[in-house]
Amino acid sequence: MAKVAAKRKAKASVRAKGLSARRAPPRRTGAAKARRPKQVFVASHLDQSRFEEGLRSYARYRDLGIAEATGGLARAHVIRMIPPCIPEVVSKRHYHDVDFQMIYVLKGWMKGEYDGKVVTMREGSCWLQPPKIKHTVLDYSDDCELLEVILPADFDTEEL
Repeated sequence: MAKVAAKRKAKASVRAKGLSARRAPPRRTGAAKARRPKQVFVASHLDQSRFEEGLRSYARYRDLGIAEATGGLARAHVIRMIPPCIPEVVSKRHYHDVDFQMIYVLKGWMKGEYDGKVVTMREGSCWLQPPKIKHTVLDYSDDCELLEVILPADFDTEEL
C-alpha cells in the first residue's frame, strides 16, 4: 500500500511541475519532414528465381523493393548463402559505411567475428552491426538465409 501511495505522489509531483512521466519522441519539424523521401506501399512475395548476384560472390540476394519504395532511405533483402562455406573466399575482414544495419537469421546459422568477438547466430537470432564495425564471416550452414535491413539503401563496403 505504501508503494502505491509513493508512486501516486511521485506522479502528482511530476504533473505539478508540468512534466510528463513518459517522454514522447521529439516531433519532427517541417524541415525534417521535407527532407524525408516520399514512401510508397510495396509488397514482395517469395519467388525462388528472384535471387541474384550481389555484393558477395558467396551469396545470392533477393531484393524486397524497399530501396525504391523509400526513395533510397533503406534497403532490405534476403541473403541466401551459397554452400559450401570456403573460408579463403568468405573470410575477408571489412566494414560497411552505413547508418544502420540489422541482420536476422531466417534459416540455418552463421558464425562471424565482430571487432574481435566471435559469435554464432542461429535461426531466430538477430543482431545490430553498428556503423563501420569491422567484421568477418567465418562460417555458415549450407541452408543459411538472412534478412538484412540497411540505411541508407546505397552504401560503401571497405575491405581491410
